[in-house]
Amino acid sequence: MPHTLPLTAPAVCSLPETFYSRIRPEPLAQPYWVAQNHALAAEMGLRPSEIFDNPDNLLYLAGSAPAYDPVPIATVYSGHQFGVYVRQLGDGRAALLGDSTGGGQRREWQLKGAGKTPYSRFADGRAVLRSSIREYLCSEAMHGLGIATTRALALTGSNDAVYREEAETAAVVTRIAPSFIRFGHFEYLYHTGQHHNLPVLADFLIEHHFPECREADNPYLAFFQTVSQRTAELIAAWQSVGFCHGVMNTDNMSALGLTIDYGPFGFLDHYDRRHVCNHSDSGGRYAYNEQPYVAHWNLSRFASCLLPLVPEGALIDELERFPEAFQTAYTAKMRAKIGLQTEEKTDGELIGDMFAALQGSKVDFTLFFRHLANVGNTHGEPLPQDLAALFQGPADAFVHWIGRYRGRLRAENSNPETRAERMNAVNPLYVLRNYLLEQAIEQAKNGDFREIERLHRCMQNPFEARREFADFAERPPEWAGGICVSCSS
Repeated sequence: MPHTLPLTAPAVCSLPETFYSRIRPEPLAQPYWVAQNHALAAEMGLRPSEIFDNPDNLLYLAGSAPAYDPVPIATVYSGHQFGVYVRQLGDGRAALLGDSTGGGQRREWQLKGAGKTPYSRFADGRAVLRSSIREYLCSEAMHGLGIATTRALALTGSNDAVYREEAETAAVVTRIAPSFIRFGHFEYLYHTGQHHNLPVLADFLIEHHFPECREADNPYLAFFQTVSQRTAELIAAWQSVGFCHGVMNTDNMSALGLTIDYGPFGFLDHYDRRHVCNHSDSGGRYAYNEQPYVAHWNLSRFASCLLPLVPEGALIDELERFPEAFQTAYTAKMRAKIGLQTEEKTDGELIGDMFAALQGSKVDFTLFFRHLANVGNTHGEPLPQDLAALFQGPADAFVHWIGRYRGRLRAENSNPETRAERMNAVNPLYVLRNYLLEQAIEQAKNGDFREIERLHRCMQNPFEARREFADFAERPPEWAGGICVSCSS
């Protein structure tokens, strides 16, 4: 039977062909389903049974269909990788299949790992099962946390060999997003002298994603302001849940302010502001505490590409507003995480001192905020036992901080019970820790995909405690500290 995927030609194809190349996915032998996202399918106005019970849909989403209509495309972009400009990158293993319009929103469908494209350079265009499980689960986990992200509709696998450090099996993720356009698309046009195409791409984004910018005196400046604000809010959200992207190159920065390209990511286990989740990042460029600064730097690279469209002074002014925009968004997130309902000028200092007190004590980042919800208002009251047990180092500075915190709670007449409810509604109990992924990956290598499905169900609602997921809410085991992820992960 023919495929039943509701795809139309990508809107990106309305752009000149200098933006993309038409491609043909490379088939995998005997593909099979690894994971199916029924919840996302329903959000997209699709009936999961019609999507996932059709063997031709399986072939289509594994890059293995005998024919593709519309013809898939790969887009070209460049970018700064670890601060060094690389002229041509592009969709080296991504195939944009088409768009759908169900659920009241236009979405792009993209296969990741479907073979070589004109932009693969010396790579094979494939993705391995290990990294594909990580992307499938983390994009959905971030959505569960309420953080802007690309999504994952399906994951297919094959026993075809793919060689990284060792032979692994192939996989393809079906990624979904309103748009996959990145800062790097603008960099490519600017640095290759195609300045006449910069307004073409900007107009396309304004038309489809930023219509509110049309009425501005300078729509392109309004566009940059919106991208900057969305980026500030995105990084603030990352910091608030302890998420480390790992490879914040400009080609991995979404023009829509989405989390995109899940490679060597990681959630903080114990709090360490200097934590580096990517083994390939030997200099710590993308450490947890550096992410806001890197985002600002990346925006400056993006802004430089808009110089033919926006006066330099206006772009500089907007860039100078970014630190305040980030700090405002971040402080609001953290204020909610510690249960404060009123705003004080000293909130930033209170939050900063809290983290200073945690540094070096190996306190679990996620569980800390859940257990902080149990702190009462009474001065001198002992720390709740489960909170005190998190400290594996000196807690004197934190005990001093708790006194200030309780004083603040009393000043706003905070009710402990309702405050705990508010805090638990914004502080996840479950995050996608690397050791949980490692366990799911090891089972999947043996053909058992049940842990992938269980993690997915849990991460759809990471705030509500559920007995069936009690093992996901525990502190990581000792061996978790030895997990190493890199740019090949």
